[in-house]
Amino acid sequence: MARRAMPERASAPDRTKVSKEKEGEIVFGFRAAMAVFRTRPNDVSRIGYARERRADVDALVTWATASRVPCDELPETELARIASSTHHEGLVVRAAPRKWVSTTDFADALIRTRGFAVALDRVRNPYNVGAILRSAAFFGLDGALLGSIAPHPALAPDAIRVAEGGAEYLRLARSTDLADTLERLRGRGVRVVGGESDAEDSLFGHPFRGPLVLVLGHEREGLSRAVRAACDAVVAIPGSGNIESLNVGVAASLCIAEMARSRPRA
Repeated sequence: MARRAMPERASAPDRTKVSKEKEGEIVFGFRAAMAVFRTRPNDVSRIGYARERRADVDALVTWATASRVPCDELPETELARIASSTHHEGLVVRAAPRKWVSTTDFADALIRTRGFAVALDRVRNPYNVGAILRSAAFFGLDGALLGSIAPHPALAPDAIRVAEGGAEYLRLARSTDLADTLERLRGRGVRVVGGESDAEDSLFGHPFRGPLVLVLGHEREGLSRAVRAACDAVVAIPGSGNIESLNVGVAASLCIAEMARSRPRA
């Protein structure tokens, strides 16, 4: 869907190593950090906030005091140091390692609920990953499957921040051989639909039905040949033709919205 797109912001910092899984993870950004508190408070082990955020984090501070979790008002410079980012938005939490499900459990859940999920084929820019997770959570998708040529040690902190809490509301799985994982999902009855800018079939009007995984590809290269071959169908977003493709985060939002619109209401 995003093949040969315009280059994105250069050299977006990869802060994945900042939060090694064995040490837990640093979550920064107001909505991202508050979502951790709302969904898995027992995982929170330390909190830092800016003075101007005191009123916004009152419930968090009250809980931390009662739970004996260290919670400190810190200067901006210290919050930036802990987060390794100036985009901390006045709140940083340290949490236990994020739980990832196996691809088998991921498939079981989709089949059980006839759910919808998104898969990412080598999408590396954390801003795009975060935007896609945010859209997936907003529209009520059930999960996200991350694929790469190397193991994912964690979600990059920037991706978690950009997701605005969305990472906490999705079942997350990962694969170092996405094409093989998708083939195994298909073997269990999960439909796989790829998004690609040169596909002949249109996204709009496509008969989405669960269990289903929508897979989107690399920011400039699109879907790999093996992943595309693992799809039951490939769809494109029709445009004017003046611009060849959309940013993968924007394309994902349109695809996910169309999937959600097509999903039977309970």
